[in-house]
Amino acid sequence: MLTGLLRARLRDIHLYVSLIFGTLFVLAGLTGAALAWDHELDAALNPTLLHSRAPQGAADIAPSPAQVQAAVERLSQDKEYGRPSQLMLPFEADDVYVAWYRQPAKDKGRFDTDVSRQVMLDRYTLQVLGERNYGEFGLSRPLLMPTLFHLHRYLLAGEFGKTLIGISGLLLTITSLLGLCLWWPKSTWSSLRKSLTVAGDWKSRRFHYSFHRSAGFFMTPILAVLGFTGMAMNLPDWVRPVVGAVSVLQPNDKVANEAAQGRKPIGVAAAMQAAQQRVPAGRISRVALGSAKAPYEIRLRQPGEVRKGDGLTRVSVDAFSGAVLRVRDPLTAPSGDTFFNWQFPLHTGEAFGLPGRVLVSVSGLMPLLFMITGLVLWLGRRAIHRRALATAPRSGLPNKAAA
Repeated sequence: MLTGLLRARLRDIHLYVSLIFGTLFVLAGLTGAALAWDHELDAALNPTLLHSRAPQGAADIAPSPAQVQAAVERLSQDKEYGRPSQLMLPFEADDVYVAWYRQPAKDKGRFDTDVSRQVMLDRYTLQVLGERNYGEFGLSRPLLMPTLFHLHRYLLAGEFGKTLIGISGLLLTITSLLGLCLWWPKSTWSSLRKSLTVAGDWKSRRFHYSFHRSAGFFMTPILAVLGFTGMAMNLPDWVRPVVGAVSVLQPNDKVANEAAQGRKPIGVAAAMQAAQQRVPAGRISRVALGSAKAPYEIRLRQPGEVRKGDGLTRVSVDAFSGAVLRVRDPLTAPSGDTFFNWQFPLHTGEAFGLPGRVLVSVSGLMPLLFMITGLVLWLGRRAIHRRALATAPRSGLPNKAAA
């Protein structure tokens, strides 16, 4: 148990970090609680935009390369849309194709948010169901979940917001661990039991103190991990050198097409087939379309990956020759890359399935509760201090009792 000056100083750090960055902790927690169910909530809010009209008895099978090629051609031949930069493939029977179009980013500043056009296609009829600008602020049904995501990760403030959120994640980890140090009781069963018990009327300082202390003990590991993983994803350039110093990391360089030599670009179907041959057990989840400047990047999810949804397997395919240029396989990745591959699944809770996502959602509410109880205790101490000063004898005045 910490006592004396060290405890006082650590308490001050814990207090002032929470006071200064507490609003960010609360904002990240509340938005994160909703984003743990991003796909489900987005689909529920936008049934006409994000649901295909699945025939009776349709199975959750992956679209064939020919079907994906047809979807790309459907958009490419329409002047209103054109060739997308990326296509997300449906995973379930009633999912849709989501085509991404990068918006021009002229004179983009550090506070500007990236905005991409999303066009949704019915996976069976290839009918355009609608579109939205992903990254544009809005509280309408189509824009609500994207807005929560950009608020959670970027504060709707571009690279500046991304950096600030990353720093706040690191501070959340630090202040959570400091709270654990301050919680540490004496080495007796009675002290341990008291430190884990919530007592008193909910309006009393005793209740707020015991709740803050006991709930903090149980939430510290989770909040510390959420803070660190958020920092690692937002500020990878800060973390990568440290990880690379103690473990193996694959080079993070980009790959380029080989010389075209008069050849025509291959189609999406051929690129998908090349990727599927290299990773036959993987299910293709998205395709970044190749061009004269960049190869195709095919993303897949293999059985056994910790990352659900899109997966983390990536195959780069030359846009002219169809040759596989690089394969990034999370199942055989070196230790450093495995460390980074775990950050997103840990942050969202999906690494532990449904219970993990539920736990992350509940944990997202805790910064708000800690902020409330912490403020009650801090304001209460200030009131006690003011009353003590008001009742203390003033120096320099005659003491009537002594007289």
